[in-house]
Amino acid sequence: MAQQLDSLDREILSMIADNARIPFLEVARTCNVSGAAIHQRVQKLQQMGVLIGSEFVIDTYRIGYQTCAFLGIAVNEVKMMDPVVQALKEIPEVVECHSVTGAYSLFVKIYTKDNKHLMKLILDKIAVIPGVIKTETLHVSLDEHFRHQLNVFGQEGNND
Repeated sequence: MAQQLDSLDREILSMIADNARIPFLEVARTCNVSGAAIHQRVQKLQQMGVLIGSEFVIDTYRIGYQTCAFLGIAVNEVKMMDPVVQALKEIPEVVECHSVTGAYSLFVKIYTKDNKHLMKLILDKIAVIPGVIKTETLHVSLDEHFRHQLNVFGQEGNND
């Protein structure tokens, strides 16, 4: 169920989705409200669970993790999903994990130093997780062209 957001909430979300480090006073000036009002709204959005954390994005290529791969993982039983997900969460190279429809139970995004590291990670850390019955490297990314937050509030005329 979607949270009830007013136009000020939407405007704030639009601005911070584009730049999470934008000063609250700049947001306040653009929205024609006080800095304290923006601070209170952001706190409210965090308490509602609409805003979750904040982060810096590390350029993986620059720190030596030059292979990005997408892996399908089949799990033998539904009751094994949670333990498999918890085990995957403990592997630093696994940066995303999604339950999916189709031939696989899970779809993960992983970063490794190179293809040998990728193979070692799959064989030594992922395929051996109890409950995992099959893995398949579905894609290796050649280049990431962009990454951004969902920002549906910045679109003209989108009032849904």
